[in-house]
Amino acid sequence: MKKLLLAATTGTLAGFFLTANFTGPLIAQETASTKSTYENLDLFGDVFERIRSSYVEEVDEEKLIQAAINGMLSSLDPHSNFMDAEDFDSMRVHTKGEFGGLGIEVTQENGFVKVITPIDDTPAQKAGVMAGDFITKVDGEPTLGMTLDEAVKTMRGPVGAEIIITIVREGTDEPFDITIVRDQIRVKAARVRLEGDTVVMRVSSFTEQTYNNLKSGVEKIVTEAGGMDQVTGFVLDLRNNPGGLLRQAELVSDAFLESGEIVSTRGRDSKDSDRRNATPGDITDGKALIVLINGGSASASEIVAGALQDHHRAVIIGTRSFGKGSVQTIMPLQSGSGIKLTTARYYTPSGRSIQALGVSPDILVEQRPAKKEGAEESKARNQRFESDLRGSLSNDSLSEDEKKQMEDERKKQEAAAKLRDTDYQLSYALDLLKGLTVLSSGN
Repeated sequence: MKKLLLAATTGTLAGFFLTANFTGPLIAQETASTKSTYENLDLFGDVFERIRSSYVEEVDEEKLIQAAINGMLSSLDPHSNFMDAEDFDSMRVHTKGEFGGLGIEVTQENGFVKVITPIDDTPAQKAGVMAGDFITKVDGEPTLGMTLDEAVKTMRGPVGAEIIITIVREGTDEPFDITIVRDQIRVKAARVRLEGDTVVMRVSSFTEQTYNNLKSGVEKIVTEAGGMDQVTGFVLDLRNNPGGLLRQAELVSDAFLESGEIVSTRGRDSKDSDRRNATPGDITDGKALIVLINGGSASASEIVAGALQDHHRAVIIGTRSFGKGSVQTIMPLQSGSGIKLTTARYYTPSGRSIQALGVSPDILVEQRPAKKEGAEESKARNQRFESDLRGSLSNDSLSEDEKKQMEDERKKQEAAAKLRDTDYQLSYALDLLKGLTVLSSGN
């Protein structure tokens, strides 16, 4: 005990002498750094005043300061930026996945707002808005000349508030008005469907709704398919998914893993570092899983793909992902504004960073342009077989039920083959799952 105490005392004395020897230069260095910072702030104030007083046109001082702040943040990396109150509110709406609105997906065509489709069970659908409609006015204000973002903002608003949109519809002589009461709209970030015997899970973004949409969608489709025994495998489509909430990426990864690390984040300070692990439970019951990625798969999408790849839980198919391996923290500021600041890098379970590298697929499959049927394909589809010949012998080795089963299987194969012309990457994934199923059924 005395030795320990002595060692501690000796260490303290040594520390004292080091401090005594180096205090002067350290203080001088800190003072110089502080002085330089204040001098630069004075320089900023000087430039701001020159612009405010001497620029050829009168400037908006608030916008000028915001532009300077944004310039400061964007000089750090492409993902750090300043958001004014309106942009900050819009960002929160986007990540939440729900907002007060009409419930329509829109695009812009020849300067006009065109309805792609009304979302099921929303005010727009119930009011009779149809795909292909053009919205020419919102509450009497023409949409021609508006950007698509501006038009969308005019249609969003408080839940329960009325809005009048003017519609031009093909086959209708005159424009007409539709009065709609805004309601809470929930964006479906995950959609699940059945392709043959395979469940395809399309995840378009990672909002607060993503995991719940995915889980409930899988449960519904598996039930419709007749149970998990009737499902050959699963495809998770993350193509062109720009990312979103880190927590949702963790939950989606966890949905297919029983244990092990999902992702770790490391910041400059230890408080910005974290590690997330999977919990028991796989919503696919361990069925074969394929993940589709491409150059538009970024951030949260890459966390999911990287985790499933490192755990050998899924085969990754497609092309290299975007390569955004950083984590941004949203920080609210005064007057409703905020900043998005890069605070950490993330790492896959094997400890690799995908920053600027992306996730490389296990099988590289380029997407092919949609293919039109040529003369050779048409000839192949119209090919004649033995069974088409007049007077050919019948097959007496199969029952009528077995023949019907073969015919049904052939139709599924033809449908899968047709998909190659429109979505080659997805078709490749389905073919691979089919092959794995054939192999496993022979064991």
